[in-house]
Amino acid sequence: MDAYVEGLFVYPVKGMTPQPLERVALTPGRGVPHDRTIALARPGGKYVPGMRHGISKREYFVLVAEERLAGLSTHLDTATGDFTVDVRGHRVLTADLGSEAGLAQLRAFYARVLDLPPGVEPVVARDPGRRFTDTAHNSDEEMEYVSVVNLASVRDLQERTGTRLDPLRFRANVHVEGLEPWAETDLVGREFSLGGVRVRGTKPTARCAATEVEPGTGRRDLPVPQLLSRTYGHEVMGFYVQVLTAGELAVGQRVA
Repeated sequence: MDAYVEGLFVYPVKGMTPQPLERVALTPGRGVPHDRTIALARPGGKYVPGMRHGISKREYFVLVAEERLAGLSTHLDTATGDFTVDVRGHRVLTADLGSEAGLAQLRAFYARVLDLPPGVEPVVARDPGRRFTDTAHNSDEEMEYVSVVNLASVRDLQERTGTRLDPLRFRANVHVEGLEPWAETDLVGREFSLGGVRVRGTKPTARCAATEVEPGTGRRDLPVPQLLSRTYGHEVMGFYVQVLTAGELAVGQRVA
């Protein structure tokens, strides 16, 4: 395969803005560091602080139902805990998530964004050793999978449907360039090198209504799962891998 890593992304807060990376150190059986380690849970829902099992993503405020979240540009400094939110280039929140005061700011801000009733705020979900990935409800092993998307497959869907699709709709950790469209189907169940890391393809990624939302605008503008189903007879775009060996993954590295 003459393929390479075109992009790397981490999503520190579930449902929020992707943060690009140039490189990342991976360890066996673990996902991208800091990926989906914070989420905003629905008050009165199934999330309980300290719980040791995964629950449905619908128990959190995410793009499946709250497309307005994509209209906010967020960034978490994972070293300091400083979290910022910008809207159209204007800073509207700066909060230290390492402090109780900062967490209170975060809850109050998103209560307004989400139009929650007076006195009701989201619950900040952050439990050591746990990730709030879409696969977390299946098992702790799947909670640590790394998500990959083949950019050629995204382009193939665009061309067949006459649409424009930002690959960030699919919220993957790794963007791969240089594969044939849908070549990733053959990587599920196989071991291969992703940059300097040995991985195993584990399962295809079935897509949900979150992909209907345009990144950066918060507009629900394209029925992506329906487009996939009508075009290919399935709702899959991308796949998950499990990290088998320790190593560094960097933009530009080969997939072999």
